[in-house]
Order: sequence, then structure tokens, then C-alpha cells
Amino acid sequence: MRRYPERPAIVHHGDALTYRQLDELVRTLAHRLGASPGVVAVPATHTPDTVVALLGVLAAGGAYCPVDPAFPPQRQRDMLASVGCRTAVGGGLAQPGVRVVELPGATTGSRAGAQGAPEPTGPEPTAPEQPAYLLFTSGSTGQPKPVVTPRRAISAAVDSLRTLFGLTAEDRVLQFASLNWDTCFEEILPTLTGGAALVLDRDAHSGSFPRFLRLVERERIGVLDLPTAFWHELVLHLAEERLALPECVRLLVIGGEAANPARLADWAALDTGRVRLLNTYGSTETTLITHAVDLHGPLAAARDRPWAAGDRVPIGRALPHVYERISEQGELLIGGPAVALGYLGLPSATSDRFGEDAEGLRWYRTGDRVSRAPDGVLTHQGRLDGEFKVRGIRVDPAEVEAHLAGHPGVHAVAVTGTTLAGRSALVAYVVPRASAAAGTLDAELRTYLRDRVPGHLVPSRITVVPELVLTASGKVDRAGSHRLHSARGVGEGSGTAAQLPEPARH
Repeated sequence: MRRYPERPAIVHHGDALTYRQLDELVRTLAHRLGASPGVVAVPATHTPDTVVALLGVLAAGGAYCPVDPAFPPQRQRDMLASVGCRTAVGGGLAQPGVRVVELPGATTGSRAGAQGAPEPTGPEPTAPEQPAYLLFTSGSTGQPKPVVTPRRAISAAVDSLRTLFGLTAEDRVLQFASLNWDTCFEEILPTLTGGAALVLDRDAHSGSFPRFLRLVERERIGVLDLPTAFWHELVLHLAEERLALPECVRLLVIGGEAANPARLADWAALDTGRVRLLNTYGSTETTLITHAVDLHGPLAAARDRPWAAGDRVPIGRALPHVYERISEQGELLIGGPAVALGYLGLPSATSDRFGEDAEGLRWYRTGDRVSRAPDGVLTHQGRLDGEFKVRGIRVDPAEVEAHLAGHPGVHAVAVTGTTLAGRSALVAYVVPRASAAAGTLDAELRTYLRDRVPGHLVPSRITVVPELVLTASGKVDRAGSHRLHSARGVGEGSGTAAQLPEPARH
């Protein structure tokens, strides 16, 4: 932060916070937190406050734990309890037994700073294995699984990403990703450790592509890191409206799910040859991006034919800090300094996914099947388990099933992933108890879930059915149940489909 003291570090709705001001705020918050504060909960919002809190927690030697204020209150309590959180930044996450530490001063404009604060102290010395942050992934028990990411993983990943993105102090990077998920760190940490400017603006999340594009042009955004699903919709908008991407964009990073080859063909047909289109792959347990490949633009390999339906889009090569193996079953294993410590308080789940080889190197089983091309580039070939990505967020259907099974009107349930209206979505098939009102059960279950889980865990379609398909061993066959009841039609058994969100185009 001290290399570029008067350069803008964060731009929020046009107001700039310099690196000097950001450094003062971060040091003051670290002083208020005290040395080694443990796990610190932070309300995750698209504001400079969240960025200051993230950096302040790290500077104090604590572990950052973001919590979406929009999550149901019980979900928030479960998250804080599962990580043993005793400190929170700001009053939005006040809970019994949790100490609340207020943010210092204002975080935008000339008022930024901590007037009257004690002399801020420097960052606390921390060991490489000490936790940097805890994020939650979907768990089969119905409870979120906290992934513990150590500081050595952050250092390794961020160094690689600055090089991968080619970041300089002249860049302006949009902060787009949810502050609950690790994609936001791809935007925040390489940017602020490289002297570039991080831009936050409500127009990025308005649902209007014209407003989004005007924002990009107005703020001279050079680097965009977007969920693949959002990029798909953006490409359609540009193609249908015959628009060009603003000239300021030099790099567009996508990731979270498989890229649609039809959208790649549309992208290539636009005036995008100057823009790097970078496809990325990674998981929470392996810290940000582990694999990447340029699909289009100045650094992309030449193709002998256009992208076509049925093509599998590659996920790329391992970054310099990443070790990789492919098992006999075709599963991708990731090793190296970016591998997480495991799932906090869940030794069985940790041993199932993490292990050490004879040389003491830790490996993470991704659950993803891959194939390797002659040039070394990997291509995703599907999952070995039932996990599915919704809006780029990894979901274990068993977690949704566990919540639905807790409703008194549910006898049995199967949840699986599918594609609805061209988007990844969850669908649920529910067998009612004899006492349940089948005609209204689907609506009751939707309300029941919304009071307990984040929106990405609420199925887009809940169908009440007379029976589920079972395997030979008597277990519920999710895929078989989906094939049977989707073929019969949604109208049977009082099932209803929820409207999928459609970004506004005008």
C-alpha cells in the first residue's frame, strides 16, 4: 500500500480512497481488533467497508469469515457457531457472545481516515499455516462446511494471478463477485497488491446490461472477472444488439462452470480480437484459480475451425504454484502450497477429500474428471459425485435434500441438477406424507427453504410426485427420478416451476 500512497486504491461510485487512506483504515481496524483475534465475521457487501474489514482482519493476524446479511438468521447463526466466531466487524452480525468491533472513520472521499485514533500498529507477524479466511461450501449433512485457507495459500495464488492477469498499477479492476465466495479475492487481492484500482459500483449489479456497459466505459474498467453464466448473457446481449465491448476492456476472465461453445462462437464473431478471454478453473479447497487458458484474443492458440455445439471447452493448464495429478479414474488431484487445511471441525469430511502422499505432499481430490490434450491443456469431463454448480456456486444436492426432509410434510425427496432455459438449476422431486396437502406442498417447501438457506440452495423447480426411483440397493436414484418425472411433465403431482432470473436488457 505504501508504494503508491496517493494513487486510488478503491473507487466507490466515483469517490476514490487512496492507498495511504486505505492503509490508515486497515491499520486502525487491526489495532481495534487486537493481536490474533481468531475468526472474525464480516458482513459481506459490495462496499469499501468489506474490503477494509478483510484487510484489517488479515493485518491483525485473524481469519476473515464473510457472512451475507441477506442469509436467513438461522443460517448466519449456524455459520458463526461452526467456526467458533467470537468477534464481528460492525453491528450487522451481532450475536450473543460475539464481540462487535466498529470500522474506523469514513471509507470514501476526503473524509477517509481515523481521526483521533491511536497510532496504528503494523501487521501482526503470522505463520504460513495460520488461517487467512474461512469460506463455506455445501455439505451433505445439511450444514455448511467451513474450508480453512492458510496464509501460504493466499501468497502463492495471488503472486500467480498478478502474473496471469498481467496487472499493472495503471489497471482498473471491477469488483463484481459476491463477497461471500472466493472469486472476490481474485479481484481484490491481486489488484491491491499490484497498485491498481479496485472499482465498486451498484450499476454492476443492476441487472441491466446497458447500465453495466456504461459503468465499464465510465470507470475505464480494463479487467473484468465474471461468472461464466453472466458472460453467456452478456455475449447474447452484445450479439443481439450489435454492440461492441467498451474499448477500455483488455482482459475478461470467466469461470465457475463450463463455457458454452455457442457463446464462444458468438464472442469470436464480435469485435473482440483485442480482448483476452481467459477461462479459469479452481475450487475453494485449492484457493482461487489453479488452471487457466486463453480462449480468444491476442494470447489464444489459433483454432482450425470455429467453436461448435458439442465441443468441450478446456479449463487450461496448471498455474506455476500448482501441482496436478490425474488418477486412474480420471479424477483431477491438486497439490502444492495453495491446498487448504481442510474442513474445520469435520475430520471425516477432511480425510475423505484431503490426503498426503509418501513424500508428505498434501493433495485435494477435486471430484472432477478431466482429460489431457497433447499440448497439456485439461478439459473437464464431468463430476464423479453428485455435486452441481448453480450460478457458479458448488452445491451438494444432499444438503438441499436434508433441509427438505426436515419438513413435516415430506416423506422422501430427490434433488439433482439440470438445465432450465439454458441455465444451470436445481430441481427437487418430493413424495408427500399421507397427511400433507399435496396441492400446496410445493409452495410451502419453497417458503420453508427461503427461511433457512441462501437463495442458491432453493430449487428452481419443486415437483410433488407419487414415488421416486430407487437403485438396486434401495437408495434414491436422483438421475433416474429426474428422468422419470421430467419425462412425465411438470404438471403432474401439482409441481410448479419457479421463474429463473432474467437480466434486464434495456
